[in-house]
Order: sequence, then C-alpha cells, then structure tokens
Amino acid sequence: MSSPFASTGEFREVIDKTFAMMSEDSEMGPKLRDADTPQRFEFEDLDLVVNIRAGTDAEAANLHWEWTDDVDWRPKVQMKMSSEVANKYFQGKENIAIAIARRRIKAGGDVKAALQLIPITKPVYARYRDMVEREYPHLAL
Repeated sequence: MSSPFASTGEFREVIDKTFAMMSEDSEMGPKLRDADTPQRFEFEDLDLVVNIRAGTDAEAANLHWEWTDDVDWRPKVQMKMSSEVANKYFQGKENIAIAIARRRIKAGGDVKAALQLIPITKPVYARYRDMVEREYPHLAL
C-alpha cells in the first residue's frame, strides 16, 4: 500500500494543519486539553512518529505535538497505521474501532481513552475534507 501523500513533508504539513485546527477550535481544543490523553502515532509507511499531548498551563495552545519520540511525556495510547488510513480517518471514511478490529490500526495502551476522544474530534472531518479539497485535491476521497 503506497501513501497518497506526495512526500513525507506534505504528510507532516497536512497533519500539522489538522492538529492546529483541532487545537485552535473553540469547542474541540478546550475539550481535548481537558481530556489530557497523550498519544503516540506511528505512520509505518513514512517512517514517522508524532507524539501529542494536552497543552500545559504555561502554553497558549490546547494541544502540543512533536515529530519525535524524544519527548518528556509518556503516551497513554499508541496507534500505528499507514498514512493512507490516517487520511481516510480524517475525512471520516475510516472508523477507528473497525480499523482496530481489522488491524488496519494497531493500538496499544488505554484504547478506551482514545475512543472517547472520537466524539470530540468529529467536527474535524468536514474541516479536513475542505482543506484537502482546497489545498491537496489529490488526497480527497
């Protein structure tokens, strides 16, 4: 399975914009911050990892993420997937629970905590699709 993204750089750019959308959203951002569920995502086909956590009191953002495993926090949830699955998920075309059951996503840690975030992040699907259609039409499904 090959990545629908033109490059590793494009993937990072798109995911950075997506996390920023969630962090800056007036409803999603504070709820994700309050949920305080540190996560580690590994994108096997691109050999990338990103760790994301809630923003701290000293940080203005609701979410903080770093494209490395060299972070000073431990993830509560780990997810491993392809960039193709990530793109489908953010467009609302991949159900996390089914993807885990079918092993398209390999999950570890407190998966229940991750699943509880889905209703909070649901509004990102339409915004991601809009961004993709506008800026990255080759990713649209």
